Amino acid sequence: MHGGVLAGWLMVALCAVSGAYCLLRTRSGTPQERRTARSEALMGFGMAAMALPAAVLTPPEWAWAVYGVVFGAAALRALRWARRGGHHLHHLVGSLAMVYMAVAMAPGVAGAGGHAGHGVAAGGGMGGAGGLPLLTGVLLVYYALYVLRSAGHLIPAGTAVAGFAGGSAEGVVRGGGGGPGGVPGGSGGGGTELTAACRLTMGLAMFAMLLTL
Repeated sequence: MHGGVLAGWLMVALCAVSGAYCLLRTRSGTPQERRTARSEALMGFGMAAMALPAAVLTPPEWAWAVYGVVFGAAALRALRWARRGGHHLHHLVGSLAMVYMAVAMAPGVAGAGGHAGHGVAAGGGMGGAGGLPLLTGVLLVYYALYVLRSAGHLIPAGTAVAGFAGGSAEGVVRGGGGGPGGVPGGSGGGGTELTAACRLTMGLAMFAMLLTL
């Protein structure tokens, strides 16, 4: 139980710091880069709030509806730009995943387990939530591949992992290998190593939160 609380606070801190860094990125760059940074900031802060340990804050019943509305709107916004491909597609998946977790954690779906499972830190995490195993599994596979590919662009190309993930020495030096959307150097801008690390962190956090469904 105690270890779970520490893990929950660590996730809150990582997501909040990532969100804050993305918020700073909204002050510079091209319009597309600023849009990407705003979407990532919203995702970071949203995951930080969702990961708060239940022992610290038990959300009111309407909080899950707010999560659903906010990230539903974010999904619609991402859908508008998704036809351009790149990182917008990843934002669309992330926003829909947040809506899915909010619905799964809603008291009407999860029952008493929804409150006990708020955050990753309440003993069994979101173990009582009403997630759909097949959909959860698909999202887990997506984020596992996303994390592996993102990590590959941060590892020197001489290693086997970088080669497996499609990384390159030039991509590591420049903070991205020019890969497809959702990975460092893909469409969406902000291709520094720190930006890539923040995206990797949020991908890992999303994977961990989905595991608890």
